[in-house]
Amino acid sequence: MQLKSLNPNLGLEIKDVDLATLSDADFDRIEGLFNQHMVLVFRDQTLSREQHKAFAKRFGDIHIHPSHRGGMKGWGDDPELFVIDTPADSKITNGELWHSDVSCEVIPPMASLLYITQTPDNGGGDTLFADMCSAFSEMSEALQKFLIGKVAVHDGEVDLANYNVRLRVGQEYPKASHPIIVEHPATGKPVLFVNPSFTSHIKGLKQWESRMILEGIHRFVATNARIQCRVNWQPNTLVIWDNRCVQHQAIRDYAGFPRYGERVSVVPTVAPKAFNPKL
Repeated sequence: MQLKSLNPNLGLEIKDVDLATLSDADFDRIEGLFNQHMVLVFRDQTLSREQHKAFAKRFGDIHIHPSHRGGMKGWGDDPELFVIDTPADSKITNGELWHSDVSCEVIPPMASLLYITQTPDNGGGDTLFADMCSAFSEMSEALQKFLIGKVAVHDGEVDLANYNVRLRVGQEYPKASHPIIVEHPATGKPVLFVNPSFTSHIKGLKQWESRMILEGIHRFVATNARIQCRVNWQPNTLVIWDNRCVQHQAIRDYAGFPRYGERVSVVPTVAPKAFNPKL
């Protein structure tokens, strides 16, 4: 494998590897690099849907997106896939706001694997990623202490409203509460776990207090280039990111050009755990 860092702390491009014929030893190395770099980029991959899912299953069980549950009709015919199909005449696309995938689940996905096969002809459609471990570490000690122990509500209907979608009678979408500072299960590091797409409010605070703190955090993450990396997609590129500690934003700069990809996500066995600095 040939390795190339995307930035000093976040993101790694791995060359000369075929994910469809991956040995156990190579997977073990990739898993270690995943825990270290959080965003891994694999180019020039030729994967069937089953090969895409087979690679994902080496990390854990496949997550079924809530759009395929709760009386809703998901995108695509395979509930294990989340299809990201943006036609040339589309007015919106998925993931334009910073977010952690489906953080409104009681047990959110631990990893997402997006395989892009068609990229816009104008060269657009990059994705930004942000390291939420570094986001926490850059905060003042006073703010860190204030946030540790606090709980925030993650509501799927907040995200649906971003796309002017309202639930109909008989339809359901997840809603869950998570610690604002969680412990990464593999590294033990504290992670800032709120995002503008799903987080509605902080429990125990007045509405204006919650809004002030969350909006400040979201602005800090979105404008802090030190904790970010940027992935330029090419056809047949697969990117896997650690959804437990990474947010991302799909850049919509390709209006009038089509883009197509399919995402498989992996679900862990336990919900996010609060970080306790005393342990």
